[in-house]
Amino acid sequence: MLLFKFRLLTAFFVLLSFQVSAFESYYLKVRVQKGEGSYALMRRYKLDTESCNLQKFFELNNIDQKTQLSYEVEYFLPIEIVKYNGSSIRSTLNISDWEQAVQIKEYNEAIQKRKLRKTMYTDSKILWVPHHLVNCYQESSKELATKPTQAAKPAAETKPTSKTPAKIAKGNIRVQPLFGEKYKNVTIRDESLKNKVYYIISGHGGPDPGAMCTTCPNTLCEDEYAYDIALRLAKDLMEKGATVHVIIQDKDGIRDQEVLACDNDELCMGTVKIPLDQLQRLNQRVSKVNQLYNSYKSKGIKEQYAISLHIDSNHKDKRRDVFFYHYKNGKTGKNLAEHMLNTFSSKYEEFQKGRGYDGFVQGRNLYVVRNTLPPIVFLELGNINNKNDQKRIQYVQNRQALAEWISHGFSTFK
Repeated sequence: MLLFKFRLLTAFFVLLSFQVSAFESYYLKVRVQKGEGSYALMRRYKLDTESCNLQKFFELNNIDQKTQLSYEVEYFLPIEIVKYNGSSIRSTLNISDWEQAVQIKEYNEAIQKRKLRKTMYTDSKILWVPHHLVNCYQESSKELATKPTQAAKPAAETKPTSKTPAKIAKGNIRVQPLFGEKYKNVTIRDESLKNKVYYIISGHGGPDPGAMCTTCPNTLCEDEYAYDIALRLAKDLMEKGATVHVIIQDKDGIRDQEVLACDNDELCMGTVKIPLDQLQRLNQRVSKVNQLYNSYKSKGIKEQYAISLHIDSNHKDKRRDVFFYHYKNGKTGKNLAEHMLNTFSSKYEEFQKGRGYDGFVQGRNLYVVRNTLPPIVFLELGNINNKNDQKRIQYVQNRQALAEWISHGFSTFK
């Protein structure tokens, strides 16, 4: 009888031990909202800034990036649910890094503020621990910690990048090798955009040339013309004192030819190969923007904006004025797009009076505008197959005008 009671008691403690262990480390399970994909779900739960969260999400649910989520199914999120010991986050998780604990605390506060959980962990004794703040924490911290050192290197020692142009002898001139030999000297005209950060994403690149005109006398590739305009825009913004990041880069520099040769040597941030898979390609550039955005935000930079430059492909008889997309649920992005539209309308009235302007603004659920953290506007610069629109992108003076008008739109947006 005594032996039976002992075995019963032992079984009870084994069962209790299993239940506590399961409670202390299991993953949150949620339903997606209608129309919500993997990346939008990560964004809703503030998990989109670290790629390891997305990979863990796929692993937990035995799916991949091509899987279409169903709102009728519950999915595991890369958020561990842990029993809080009532003392501290560090002792609960057995970690020693104070900053790491602070970030976990701030994450729980942000999630509660979004009304994704009802109570604070100090009251419910339930702590939410996002995957990246434990399993990817060392890697992420190391990457961020190296950035000031890289930025401090003189331009001659680094690959071309728009990140931090090096100063030279004349105090109001900086050198940016990314712009090419002819345009590398950037004269800082004023500081009207000081403490403002801009991210310029020229569409496609690498293995994907984007829209092409293959019936033209010379093949035209969307990514080449969008990139040249992106560089001209970056230069104009820098001349006004802005901090500018050109996300897709190659070695061509700013070019003054009408025919820009198609190639596939573009890299993300000038160093990372661009994937062939479309979703991976988009995620790569969005993740880089979001990483930089969060870094600047943590330093108190409040005004950050992004732009994605594209050239449409349509029937050769269909002329398209520059038009603008924004995230359909984003207020600031919509305001920015409408301001850009008004800027182009006034510029056409000023320089081509009576021509008329048929651009428009439209909310879309495009991947880039949906997942990029800073307010973003998506520009279609014309129809690559239309002869009149080809003049807009082929004539160098028109590419320069496009860049300056976009820059003016950014400069005057409040």
